[in-house]
Amino acid sequence: MAPSFDHLRDEDLDEDDFDVDEVDISDLREKYEVQLEQGYDTFVVIDGLPSVTEEQKPKLIKFLLKKLNSVGRTSEELIYMPMGDDGMSLRFAFVEFSSPAEAAAAVRQLDFVPLDKKNMLRVNKLTDVDRYGREGRIDEEYTAPQIEEFEEKEHLRSFMADPSGRGRDQFVMFRGETVGIFWNNEKDQPENVVDRQQWTETFVQWSPLGTYLTSVHAQGVLLWGGASWARLRRFGHPFVNLVAFSPNEKYLVTWSNRPISVPDSGHPVLSLDDDGKNYVIWDIETAKPLRSFSQQDAPAAADEDPNAKKAPKFPWPAFKWSADDKYVARLNQGTSISVYELPKMNLLDKTAIKIDGVMDFDWAPATPHRDGIKTYEQLIAFWSPEIGSNPARVGLMSIPSKQTVRSLNLFSVSDAKLHWQSDAAYLCVKVDRHSKSKKSQATTLEIFRVKEKGVPVEVVDAIKDTVINFAWEPKGDRFVVITTTEPAAATAVPPKTAVSFFCPERVKGNAIGNFKHLRTLDKKNSNAIYWSPKGRFVVVATIANTQGSDLDFFDVDFEGEKPEGEKDLTANLQQMNISEHYGMTDVEWDPSGRYVATWASAWKHSMENGYHLYDFRGELLREEAVEKFKQWSWRPRPPTLLSKEEQKHIRKNLREYSRVFEQEDAERISSADVAVVEARRGMLQEWVDWHEGMEEELAEERAALGLPENPVEALLREKTAAVVADGEAKEQVVEETMEEVLEETEEVVI
Repeated sequence: MAPSFDHLRDEDLDEDDFDVDEVDISDLREKYEVQLEQGYDTFVVIDGLPSVTEEQKPKLIKFLLKKLNSVGRTSEELIYMPMGDDGMSLRFAFVEFSSPAEAAAAVRQLDFVPLDKKNMLRVNKLTDVDRYGREGRIDEEYTAPQIEEFEEKEHLRSFMADPSGRGRDQFVMFRGETVGIFWNNEKDQPENVVDRQQWTETFVQWSPLGTYLTSVHAQGVLLWGGASWARLRRFGHPFVNLVAFSPNEKYLVTWSNRPISVPDSGHPVLSLDDDGKNYVIWDIETAKPLRSFSQQDAPAAADEDPNAKKAPKFPWPAFKWSADDKYVARLNQGTSISVYELPKMNLLDKTAIKIDGVMDFDWAPATPHRDGIKTYEQLIAFWSPEIGSNPARVGLMSIPSKQTVRSLNLFSVSDAKLHWQSDAAYLCVKVDRHSKSKKSQATTLEIFRVKEKGVPVEVVDAIKDTVINFAWEPKGDRFVVITTTEPAAATAVPPKTAVSFFCPERVKGNAIGNFKHLRTLDKKNSNAIYWSPKGRFVVVATIANTQGSDLDFFDVDFEGEKPEGEKDLTANLQQMNISEHYGMTDVEWDPSGRYVATWASAWKHSMENGYHLYDFRGELLREEAVEKFKQWSWRPRPPTLLSKEEQKHIRKNLREYSRVFEQEDAERISSADVAVVEARRGMLQEWVDWHEGMEEELAEERAALGLPENPVEALLREKTAAVVADGEAKEQVVEETMEEVLEETEEVVI
């Protein structure tokens, strides 16, 4: 709407002072002028075509149509291929699609796609070519690009070579306005690597393999790394709130609660197609956007990201990745799952996977190797609730074939949660069931044994209460659950819980049998489970609970003495330690599985902020109170390069390696003690040298003044001589009194 001047009266306007010709209204015209439709949004320009004659052109157009119709709708009449004066084509063509969206899809999916062995297509929107030309971004005369000299870059995984030789891990701490990266020194003060003020505006986040440190700003996201911690990548998503990496660090998703607004002057990387979108998927290597999505196109519902100050009201990450980064998928809740192929971001088979009522899905965290299946596949697990008379359904689907591998029908379902084991060997579906009256609730665990033939499903029905937390052992086959007899919302204070351990039986041939209950610990306040990334050790904690902040450290492979004839697997479960960290809000294992960090974040409360550091047995190594302490995060490690045989050999000879490590630790500790003794000896010697120097200076001053070398001895000699000479020496009489008890009697008087 244009500005109104109706409030001004005619007598307020003096014609002599108001010259229309001299008024500059260009800013108002630029702001309120209606932008007319250009009409070229459906056109694209295709370069990189082979040069052909007029007779060969129809054949080339038909061949090109196969590529073009794979992303949209066009025809031979809508393709214009200019010819040169020599009768040969000019190696480019104008193509009109049926809609701007199809033109945008052609740019996104066909750019850099090979047409044949010798020619590669380059596809641009006609409006972009025109706009860049008008803005002077395209020179009329061709100038050869300047090739920069090769510059060796820093190794992005240099942190794996610990200069101390002790194999330490790094971590990042965010406290106050300062972000610092440190080496872990166990009981000693952490060794600082870098400390920077205002490094981030909200939070920091490691990439999954530890290559990059992410900082979040109003202008976008920055990636840092290398020995000098230089800026490596920039992703210009304004007012970004959250980020998520693909498992192999090839791609990045950014989200902002504010829709993107691309100015008329343009954006360094985003285009008008990204205007109004909330999500952007980026290629990390090139720092270029692959595709953007609006908020209404993204899934709606549930959990919040613990690292972010402003978390969305839907699951995060909203886009989930396959284990090998070849696919990314999003949920259209209640209707379908959209699977996109990377890096072109085209919809798999041009259609979403329709699943009535689908509530959630999750990719297998590792590439599955199912019995008898030799073709490539990734697995997606999903569930849908009961709709009318149709039962609830849990399914496993193979991608890219979209074939259902296994499905399971369930009844009386209130909710379900999907829990993959880290190697994709098992999928546990935690099913909350209600009674017919819907007044009581219980939980069953439906375990899909993915790598076995036919994917059998085992039901663990030893649990009669509601499960509020479940966690698989990484690279293992055991799990821990936390249960309660009453819903958390039914009481003003957190309910009492029980912690239960489960393990599969071992049958002949080292095969894996059914899952059995090991032990249950009652009357707890625990609500969180944290397995060591290497398995075996687990911490069961009480997080964000005013009733307690307990930490229970367990070893599920305890190798202590067993009772004679003991065959029960519970003999291997041992509680190693119990600790407490008041106000604890977060717990995290280091990637080696040797240390556990707990901290109280100022993002969640302002009481006793700081951190504790424990070893895997629960022994407290360090504790430090830090004002405005916000975040601690261990730096992840990439997967080991050792083969399975080499890893097996190391595990077999672990005792021999441990002796070497223990000797090195003892030498390091003793060397530290020697350093302390040497420092003290140096201080003592410095004092002795100073004392001797002062004595020498004093002797020189006495000699200059004619004084004796030792005035104390001289004074004593003078006094003694005076006493003897005057005969005033007096005898001194000493009296001594001695008492002796000869006999002692005692009488009792009544």
